[in-house]
Amino acid sequence: IVTCLSTEPNTVRIVLLGKTGSGKSSLANTILGENAVFNIHHSANPGSSKCKKETRQVDGGLITVIDTPGFFDNRMSDDKLKSEMIDSIIECSDGLDAFLIVFKVERFTKHENEVVSKITEYFSEEAFKHAVVVFTHGDQLPDNMKIEEFVHGNKCLCDLLKKCGNRYHVVDNKYWNNNQQDEYRNNKVQVAKLFDTVKQMVESTGRYINEMLQSVQKAIRQQVERISWSLAGMSQEDMWQQAKCIVSNFLKKAAGITTGVLLGALLGVPFAIAAVVAYLKIVPVGVGLAVVAGVGAAAGAAEWKRQQRKPSLVSFLRIVRCWMKRVTRQPVRALFGVAAIIGVLLIVKAVKVQAAAVGEETHTVL
Repeated sequence: IVTCLSTEPNTVRIVLLGKTGSGKSSLANTILGENAVFNIHHSANPGSSKCKKETRQVDGGLITVIDTPGFFDNRMSDDKLKSEMIDSIIECSDGLDAFLIVFKVERFTKHENEVVSKITEYFSEEAFKHAVVVFTHGDQLPDNMKIEEFVHGNKCLCDLLKKCGNRYHVVDNKYWNNNQQDEYRNNKVQVAKLFDTVKQMVESTGRYINEMLQSVQKAIRQQVERISWSLAGMSQEDMWQQAKCIVSNFLKKAAGITTGVLLGALLGVPFAIAAVVAYLKIVPVGVGLAVVAGVGAAAGAAEWKRQQRKPSLVSFLRIVRCWMKRVTRQPVRALFGVAAIIGVLLIVKAVKVQAAAVGEETHTVL
């Protein structure tokens, strides 16, 4: 039995969404109470933006923050954007407790209003039930002005807040950290209020999950199980990371799944969910093992070499026995599996031959 290491039932899982340069990474550091967890890029260069996940203990509980690139401002190439969306979906596949939609306290130009409109377009009603708007750069608020007054004059923003159940907060990632005189302009106070909002939201609506995320999680679990059969000696954590890479790479090669479909699926749009789920269902059982053979054979061979032993015949027979049991139930899939097993053995053999050749060349040079 393989335990899914990604399941974190007692961890609050938060996803940050917003345009490039809105202060998402700084907000992540403020939430986790550390300054160097997420790298801060002081430019709007989207090339350096990647999905990243970190977990820390905050006030006696575990908080996981998933920082995403700017999905709503079209500053990335389509290939890069698709890749980062898929990585974000993989990290969110366990479900999540809150979407934090991040904006800066600044004058809302046409571009900012377009971002608001895109968010409103892509978010489903279900996703909005799990959304909170967080404003960063609170020091830009005029003296004695609170965030309620700031948002009041923007109809587009007010409509978004209404869809989010009027849940919104403000922080300042730079100047409010040590402000003890003004409770309002104090990150500790504001983050505590944010956590209270998330807690109340989860108590009311539960954790956000949809069929697409469940399908991705199922695919990852299946790959973990197959890796455990085919690559002996690998730790569960490594198996889990390997499985996520396999599913991620498979989705990235899906020509018919666009960035819009991926974002819609993450945010609960029914037709987008159906498209991704349908694509995941076409994967034959054997394909997973074939991919493992391709991307994991070298790692498996290295592990066997490190432990100074050859692939166990017993392990091989266990794999064959497992697949033979499936022949009567799913003969076509079992056929794929047998072919994949042979592929694993051939690739491992090729790796050994290549390693031996390199060793001979090295000996000759010496």
